[in-house]
Amino acid sequence: MKDSSLLRSFRHRNYRLYFCGQLVSLTGTWMQSTAQGWLVYRLTGSSMALGIVGFAAMLPIFFFGLFGGVLADRFPKRRLLVAAQTVAMLQAAGLSLLTLSGHIEVWHVAAFAACLGLVNAVEIPTRHSFVVEMVGKEDLHNAVALNSSIFHLARVLGPSAAGMLVGLIGEGWCFGINAVSFLAVIAGLAAMRLESPPKKPRSAGVREHLKEGVAYAWKTPLIRSILLLISMASLMGSSAIVLLPAFAGDVFHSGPQGLGYLTAASGLGSLAGALFMASRKDAQGLRRIALWGCAGLGASLALFAQAPAFWAAVLLIAPTGFFLMVLMPSCNTMLQLEAPDGMRGRVMSLYTMLYMGVAPFGSLLAGSMAHWLGAPLAVTILGLCCLAGALGPGRSISRT
Repeated sequence: MKDSSLLRSFRHRNYRLYFCGQLVSLTGTWMQSTAQGWLVYRLTGSSMALGIVGFAAMLPIFFFGLFGGVLADRFPKRRLLVAAQTVAMLQAAGLSLLTLSGHIEVWHVAAFAACLGLVNAVEIPTRHSFVVEMVGKEDLHNAVALNSSIFHLARVLGPSAAGMLVGLIGEGWCFGINAVSFLAVIAGLAAMRLESPPKKPRSAGVREHLKEGVAYAWKTPLIRSILLLISMASLMGSSAIVLLPAFAGDVFHSGPQGLGYLTAASGLGSLAGALFMASRKDAQGLRRIALWGCAGLGASLALFAQAPAFWAAVLLIAPTGFFLMVLMPSCNTMLQLEAPDGMRGRVMSLYTMLYMGVAPFGSLLAGSMAHWLGAPLAVTILGLCCLAGALGPGRSISRT
């Protein structure tokens, strides 16, 4: 008899270690992300600068995400994750020291963001494809949803803490706290007990593995449709979040604390969406859920952008997080169940590349539109485009 409990993945010791370490580390990461956005806006007062830094953070994922998937399919995933977390810890420490010294400039922030993006190009597809090794396929859909709940619980805790700490002790200390937080996930990975994975054949080179992964995804109708939907949601939907500092600063004049509230409210909605997905007994109905998730994301973004007051905006940003977290875990789970074991890392690297790698172009688009049209109108247009995307790639998923 299947265990239908919300936390059924917790029966796996390795997953418990992973969950606790990730919660600590991702809380620190969201503290850094919120403080970094405010630092850029404080230094420049420019929506365009926010878009450029967001572009720098995500662009490496677009160019190197597939390479990260090849590494995940060729090498032990735990070793790759420990190495990636260590480099990310050093990145946060460097950003902290430069900020606390008073010598920080916007190009420094962009350079550190690009460095973290390069780490994420390897870490994210490896982390996604590592989940099945901790819980097996039976609990995969639950573990994927709980992973999203970790991310978005941290998205509530981190920005709320950063919103208070930035005003009290400055952005540099938030970056330093993030550096220390990586120790938790590294310790969790080190404490896991894993079976020795079978040796993976390496007769083909990296280029051949890349071509094989792309060809497989393109020739598999369901995977192709899912990846198209993810691209649309990332380009038009999730990238609008980069403009939250502009809403907090220029539209509602609420300062860094207001930015913390907006980001945390979106995170609460995302957490609710992740828990909704985790509470499902099985993976049935995910195609329909993905379609409605994309449509809901676009509609809720358009409503948020037209909020008449700050607290109305706080309430209206929450559904955007909910629908995004209904959409992405659905797509993530469908891809992992569809892909064979030897191809999973490369398929998840395509997911990462199109979810996060397309985001820099969306960030640049959002920043440019906000510069010329203002943040409210820019986000309204992006939301309506995302809603239209549900009628294209979204509907094709239900027909494959």
